[in-house]
Amino acid sequence: MPLSLGAHVGQQNLEMSALRAVWRRLDDAGVDWISAWDHFYEAPPAGGTQPHFEAIATLGALCAETRQARIGCLVFYVGYRNPAQLAKAAVTLDHISGGRFELGLGAGWHELEAIAYGYDFPALGTRFDMLEEAFPLIRSLLTEPRTTFEGRFFRTVDASCLPPPVGGRRLPMWLGGVGPRRTPELAAAFADAWNAAYVSAEQLRALNDTIDRCCEARDRDPATLERSVNLVFMLSADAAAAARADAVIEAQWGEQAPRIRAGALIGTPDQAIDQIARYVAAGAQGVNIALRAPWDQEALDIYLDRVIPELRKEFGRPLSV
Repeated sequence: MPLSLGAHVGQQNLEMSALRAVWRRLDDAGVDWISAWDHFYEAPPAGGTQPHFEAIATLGALCAETRQARIGCLVFYVGYRNPAQLAKAAVTLDHISGGRFELGLGAGWHELEAIAYGYDFPALGTRFDMLEEAFPLIRSLLTEPRTTFEGRFFRTVDASCLPPPVGGRRLPMWLGGVGPRRTPELAAAFADAWNAAYVSAEQLRALNDTIDRCCEARDRDPATLERSVNLVFMLSADAAAAARADAVIEAQWGEQAPRIRAGALIGTPDQAIDQIARYVAAGAQGVNIALRAPWDQEALDIYLDRVIPELRKEFGRPLSV
């Protein structure tokens, strides 16, 4: 099965010039996907002590700086922006990129930044309700000439969203999350694609099976829903440096370290091939390395120049890229 190989680049602890250089390096290396995340503060949380760029402005630069990779955000928290405004931003980014942008939505998790910036951060169930309302509203804005919508959280009145996506295409919409119930249900109901962050191959397989059942319950072919996973990039150029990577995860993530460790590429670049193969066997059609500065640049260069070509030989390249 062809495999999409991408990168999820956190826009923190880097100058914009450095971010732009990273994007160009990834795009020149032929990665299939490059995304940012939607935060105001750093992740993992450190009380807003680290430099961090806003997502939509960052994505505009990313779309303009690259030429071939699909571009996305994994994922926008629907509580930070009116869905109609987000639809308008998505179309704008699609035109900047020449038709490569894909819109990702999620229920959010970073409560500290929401409080700091004055946003309500309701209980998880309510955030999922907001997500369930936003998906069809945004899809209507992206596909219909006019949209009037009156919901519990959002509304529009005879709203248009012009121009449409490039070439009138159906702009793909992603759902991000690893929840065991609402996430699979919403993915099956609304999403073109689903992304899981920092899970083990075993967890991915279980979530994939649940999503398949949710699709079948709706008479939807599970094969119509693309699946990808983000894995923390903790590879090191040599064995000695790799032995220290686990301590870095512990220091960065604290109580969340076991979860992050389970969803990370750890070791040397040569060991990444077997790790990624386990995710492909668990149902991943795309694997994105999640880059959070600082990383081992030598290991990243080896991954891009040597590991990706080996993975291409084994799994092929997506026809859509």
